[in-house]
Amino acid sequence: MALDRWIALVFALIFLIYGYTAFFGMDHLLAPIMKKNPIWPSSFPKILSVAGLIISMLVLFNIEKSSRLIGDDMSLSKWQRYRLLDASLLVLGMIFYAMFLRNLGFFAATFLFLSLSGALLGERRYLLLITISAASSYGIWYLVDTILGIYMTPYPQFLRNFGGS
Repeated sequence: MALDRWIALVFALIFLIYGYTAFFGMDHLLAPIMKKNPIWPSSFPKILSVAGLIISMLVLFNIEKSSRLIGDDMSLSKWQRYRLLDASLLVLGMIFYAMFLRNLGFFAATFLFLSLSGALLGERRYLLLITISAASSYGIWYLVDTILGIYMTPYPQFLRNFGGS
């Protein structure tokens, strides 16, 4: 069995366990008044588990393959061509983003992560990259903070400490 099918099998098992938990393990914990709501806290996990299981089954049973096979020429003997250093640096950037999010604030950390990862992935139109990174940083913050009502610290920690108290 090919590697993609083994991975699909692992994901199918994960989604089966996740779905079992969503369908049979979460709903009995709800308060009686919550059971009258049309959408429960388990609604999204149920949808996600069913969708993930369907997609895993498509890959497992090879239904998604077209006549042209993409990526079948991958070989461990040619590992130098796969830009492993760039992938490792991107993962390291995600770790640094998570570590410095609170200290730098959401705007600066997100802007730096998006800009540097975009440059690492090969974007050379730096003005466009900076513009999109800045707009995305503000847009995500606005969506999460204002629309969803989840407070995220937008500014660096040293700017918050000047306020007194």
